[in-house]
Amino acid sequence: MIGLIGKKIGMTQIFTADNSLVGVTAIQAGPCPVLMVMEKNVQLGFDVVKEKSLKKAQLGLYKKLNIAPRKVIRDLSKEANVEYKVGDELKVDLFTEGDFVDVSGISIGKGFAGGMKRWHWKGGPRTHGSTSHRRVGSIGSSTTPGRVFRGHHMPGHMGAEKVTVQNLKVVKVDLENNILLVEGGVPGYKNGYLVITKALKKRAKKATVKK
Repeated sequence: MIGLIGKKIGMTQIFTADNSLVGVTAIQAGPCPVLMVMEKNVQLGFDVVKEKSLKKAQLGLYKKLNIAPRKVIRDLSKEANVEYKVGDELKVDLFTEGDFVDVSGISIGKGFAGGMKRWHWKGGPRTHGSTSHRRVGSIGSSTTPGRVFRGHHMPGHMGAEKVTVQNLKVVKVDLENNILLVEGGVPGYKNGYLVITKALKKRAKKATVKK
């Protein structure tokens, strides 16, 4: 389950070995120092930050560990049969070309959006004098149940929430520059922080086939 913390650089296109043009996302993945080792998780850091931006207690912890302060900290599950020590650095060589990964990040915020944009409503009639083209309309019954169900689709704030895209294929690994190229798009805006982990569903499927 172990993975890396990264930063979205942007999207581009590359040619594969069979001369197919593939859209990929470039991610700066790691290096991520190990800050703490727990029973089931490992705490990783990413992106060096200036000391003056930290509180004294936080800065004292980094000095005790003899590690440069990090801006982003995440807890990731340990990988089985692997020993981790504080101070170890996890790099992009954790992944190889052809692997499948799950990428999590904060989606781009869209602000306040109506129901048709946010939930893909079909909309009301556009002819015969109708004035309810994009309106909400009725949202509940009067007597039964006499209330609006929790979670009912309504206009509201769109985006800016955690999203995970699963089973993205690793197209290329640049060990020198700590760059990971994955096929397809990932959540978030440019320079947004991401968590890249080994795909759970793809690995589970392979294990089932082997049995």
